Amino acid sequence: MPSKQDIQFNKNEDELKLALGKLNQRLERIKLGGGEAKLEKLKAKGKWTARERVEYLADEDSFMELGAFAAYEMYEDHGGAPAAGVVTGLAKIQGRPCIIIANDASVKAGAWFPMTGKKNLRAQEIAIENRLPIVYLVDSAGVYLPMQNEIFPDKEHFGRIFRNNAQISSKGIPQIAAIMGSCVAGGAYLPIMSDESIIVEGTGSIFLAGPYLVKAAIGENVDKETLGGATTQTEISGVCDYKAKDDKEALDMIKDLMGKMGHTPLQELDRIEAQPPKEKQEDLLGLFPSDPTKQYDTVELLKRIVDDSKLTFYKEDYGKTIITAYARIDGWSVGIVANSRQVTKNAKGEMQFGGVIYSDSADKATRFILNCNQKKIPLIFLHDVTGFMVGKRSEHGGIIKDGAKMVNAVANSTVPKISIIMGNSYGAGNYAMCGKAYDPRFIAAWPTAKIAVMGGSQAAKVMTQIEVASLQRKGEELDADKENAIFERIKAKYDHETTAYYAASRLWVDEIIDPRKTRDFISTCLEAASHAPIEKFNVGVIQT
Repeated sequence: MPSKQDIQFNKNEDELKLALGKLNQRLERIKLGGGEAKLEKLKAKGKWTARERVEYLADEDSFMELGAFAAYEMYEDHGGAPAAGVVTGLAKIQGRPCIIIANDASVKAGAWFPMTGKKNLRAQEIAIENRLPIVYLVDSAGVYLPMQNEIFPDKEHFGRIFRNNAQISSKGIPQIAAIMGSCVAGGAYLPIMSDESIIVEGTGSIFLAGPYLVKAAIGENVDKETLGGATTQTEISGVCDYKAKDDKEALDMIKDLMGKMGHTPLQELDRIEAQPPKEKQEDLLGLFPSDPTKQYDTVELLKRIVDDSKLTFYKEDYGKTIITAYARIDGWSVGIVANSRQVTKNAKGEMQFGGVIYSDSADKATRFILNCNQKKIPLIFLHDVTGFMVGKRSEHGGIIKDGAKMVNAVANSTVPKISIIMGNSYGAGNYAMCGKAYDPRFIAAWPTAKIAVMGGSQAAKVMTQIEVASLQRKGEELDADKENAIFERIKAKYDHETTAYYAASRLWVDEIIDPRKTRDFISTCLEAASHAPIEKFNVGVIQT
């Protein structure tokens, strides 16, 4: 007869496999861009699709997509914008690590939605932080006009892309652009503000105003090729540097240019020969509970991620609701900060609930983060946190002060920080564990992730009480059934807005990943991060 533990393991595994099946189905639909008909239409023009271009350009098995779920279910009234109409990610080209940004012309002709702009800015941010070259594969009709007020004028909108072009260039980070389709109006600045530009004959064109606008503005009749085609922009204007006869030749030119580029020396991060975990990574699916309120052993999860399943614990028996440990992941030296979900007792015999940050846990994590910065060891945060402990005892014990210490240390940390949201990531716990607002170099979520101010049930109870009180003041009488209906309506909305998909669609996380690929994700991110120098660490004021 199987043990209760085996039954729970199998249940967890089955539910996570179902969640991963749903994740992969959604990814496959996203990869179709604007749909098979639109993709075939592009091919009929002699063009490759955005994903075909990326696949050919990147070294084999080197492309790691970021932002695949950007704009997921966000623009349904406008026909949708899978992946926000642009493919981005980390890759190697001729062995050189870089960022690739490729417009998907099958999605509204590659037009820029608000999330397209945000996704491009995020990709540029990654390039700046990690000093990685950028390759732009341009094929875009420009700003999506029906939403121009949400993409054009503000600080973090369309124009910021070109400002970043200039800043990236000033930092000595190479940028190469290939104009493989339309490149219109303000969007024309992006490739020309890059260091070098390639344009494809017949399909590539670049101009500040297209033939229709030229006709409307100055009455001049001119065709697209004469106005800004490959011959015009390489032989007459000299705007572009290279002319290619088709997509393949343009991509081969990029490979050639990248292959001749100098190598960026690796910086201070330590790496030795990798050892696989002794424990099976496959077990992650069974060890992590489908019920977010259940206890589990976080250390057992970590043993499936780190080299040789070996952890060197820092203050192992103090502040037990946070685990701090040194380890290696794919050879990289790392410091791990992870929430423990087990109920424990502290030295005073007081119960401490898993997933909650107490004063002693915050103090321990702060000291560990300072140590890692002192020793130039990158930090890996693994979230399953419901927040900081509340109540009279915690307030009298100075939980706000201790929480502020941890948040301060995270905010001022200069070593690369990578966050993995496994389960809950609620309230100030999200901040202390290096949520998006605290500048992780990369941040990913498991399909089980929940990101919010508080859990769905708690939030729904609070909001239901407020709504019921408001209705009662207006003279409405509510029985238990009506109150429960209000609760369920609010909870359903709140639960939807806390999912990994909701977060990924808005780029609160860079990607949703299979838990079994956590180790690979972290290693790829650390390799990217290893090309940037680590700034001097100054923690600022921390109250004692």
